[in-house]
Amino acid sequence: MSITVKNISKSYGKVQAVQDISFEVKEGEIFGLIGPDGAGKTTLFRILTTLLLADSGKAAVDGKDVVDEYIDIRNHVGYMPGRFSLYQDLSVEENLDFFATIFGTTIEENYELIKDIYVQIEPFKKRRAGALSGGMKQKLALSCALIHKPKVLFLDEPTTGVDPVSRKEFWDMLKRLQEKGITILVSTPYMDEAALCDRIALIQDGKILEIDTPKNISKRFPTKLYNVSTDNTYQLIQDLKSYKSMHSVFPFGEWVHYADSSKDFVPTELQDYLEEKKHTNINIELTKPTIEDTFMELSS
Repeated sequence: MSITVKNISKSYGKVQAVQDISFEVKEGEIFGLIGPDGAGKTTLFRILTTLLLADSGKAAVDGKDVVDEYIDIRNHVGYMPGRFSLYQDLSVEENLDFFATIFGTTIEENYELIKDIYVQIEPFKKRRAGALSGGMKQKLALSCALIHKPKVLFLDEPTTGVDPVSRKEFWDMLKRLQEKGITILVSTPYMDEAALCDRIALIQDGKILEIDTPKNISKRFPTKLYNVSTDNTYQLIQDLKSYKSMHSVFPFGEWVHYADSSKDFVPTELQDYLEEKKHTNINIELTKPTIEDTFMELSS
């Protein structure tokens, strides 16, 4: 295994950041930690990159213990924190050269590894990092994390605040890095990005809710799910929550996702109920549960 986490816990005073977390990441896998802000993702990343000590439990990266062999780990992993942390007064080229020097290498030596990424920002190599756009900063940070040819790459919410086009480009780059044999642990609050991982762990309030492939996670939803819409979405949510056999109700884009607790649920009965509540333009249709639906179900 490339990453092994066994019963890791960490608290800050009375706040329990992560609680008895265990999982494994295979070599060459893209593994996603999926959860909202405050779920414990960053704390776990800092423990695995040897920047923070856990209160209890053990963890290993590339077969090395995060406490006893932390120096070896730092030489063989790349870490891209959620917040842009490069030197804003240095140019693109100076930042990359600085990180290469720290790890005893050069840009030229490992250029092939970062070529697909760096070529997009190379025309701006003399520009200060602080003057780059969000997408360009992201590509520079990833280049700096890769310049020493790491075996494992840690990416903590790398696409937060980045436009959709740059997000897609970023994930295309991750797939190419995976093809080069790099293990990737990535955290994200975006459920559409979760579907791009080989396996995911859903995390909430410092606890792992479920670990599986994105496809299997979606299948874990316990009942049939329906898209429901009317001309008054706010009132629709309130009325669905009051329906006699309601299991769950969540807004989902232009729809409201509705699940019923009855095995004998009849959509036309729900339609009659909504008509009695004076709703108009009622639409009820069966839909496939997503990762987000399962996450909401597990965390409710």
